Amino acid sequence: MAIEVDCRGKKCPEPVIMTKKALDTIERGRVIAIVDNEVARDNIIKLAKHDGCDCLYEEKDGEYRIYIEKNPGVNVTEAERAGDSFVILVTGDTLGKGSEELGKLLMRNYIYTLKDLAHMPKCIMFLNKGVYLTTNGSEVLDTLKELESKGVEILSCGTCLDYYGLKNELAVGSVTNMYAIAEKLSEFRAVVL
Repeated sequence: MAIEVDCRGKKCPEPVIMTKKALDTIERGRVIAIVDNEVARDNIIKLAKHDGCDCLYEEKDGEYRIYIEKNPGVNVTEAERAGDSFVILVTGDTLGKGSEELGKLLMRNYIYTLKDLAHMPKCIMFLNKGVYLTTNGSEVLDTLKELESKGVEILSCGTCLDYYGLKNELAVGSVTNMYAIAEKLSEFRAVVL
């Protein structure tokens, strides 16, 4: 029997948290999450895939039913934890305190340097003013796209994109939520800028 989780009308990150709690109650089986927006749908699908679950969804009248199948097996996140994976959290569009002009130059140089490292980050997450770096007009878009092509996951906070009116300007990576950010920060060694 499937567990149904009604997340309609819930704000980020509640739909992901509610779905995660339902998935945590079963070892094997199906969870059906019901949401009323695409961002919640996409975030729940990312959660399911991250946890090694199979999922698909259907849309009807502006609502989405996400069918998640949980099967026991290798937990990818635990296997990755055994390695030396790290993530980067970018909290602004400048690096360091002081001159804004210098801070922008330092951030651009830092991100540019990442692509040449022997050991690249698993993920780079952008929040607050950091989301400006992943949107149209950013000086580091080409570098971020190159990092993404090399397997680095690029994530931007959906709440932050909304706050700054940049949701339609996202030019690299995908939208994420605070639950997913907190989860990655707890799973991997983190570098916070």
